Amino acid sequence: MNIAWNDSAPIYRQLKDKVVAMMLDGVLQPGEALPSVRQIAAEYQLNPITVSRAYQELADEELVEKRRGLGMYVTEGAREKLLATERERFLKEEWPLVVERINRLGLNIEKLMRDADKEGSR
Repeated sequence: MNIAWNDSAPIYRQLKDKVVAMMLDGVLQPGEALPSVRQIAAEYQLNPITVSRAYQELADEELVEKRRGLGMYVTEGAREKLLATERERFLKEEWPLVVERINRLGLNIEKLMRDADKEGSR
C-alpha cells in the first residue's frame, strides 16, 4: 500500500479511501485479510487509533468483517456494493458538475464521447 498523505482530509479518511480503492481495483479480494492495525501504524508512522478508526468505518459499512483473533477481512460482495455506491455518488454529485463545465466551455458531449471511445480502443 503506497500512500501520500495530504492536508485536505483526515488521515483516517484517506486510509479508508485507499483501502476502498484497493477493493474497487481488485487488489483486495473477498476473503482476503487487511494488513493489521499494528502493521499499518508502524509502516506509516500513524497512531493505531487512527488506523482502527478507518477500519471500523469499513466494518460499519459491512465492507470488511472482524474475525476475533484473526483480523479484518474483505466481505463477499464488498466490491459490488462499493461500485453501486460510487456510481450513484458520481451520477448525483460529480456528473452534473462535469456536464456544467462541458457546457460552460462550449464543448460537444457527443464529440467528447466519440473521441474518448477512439482513445480507449487504441
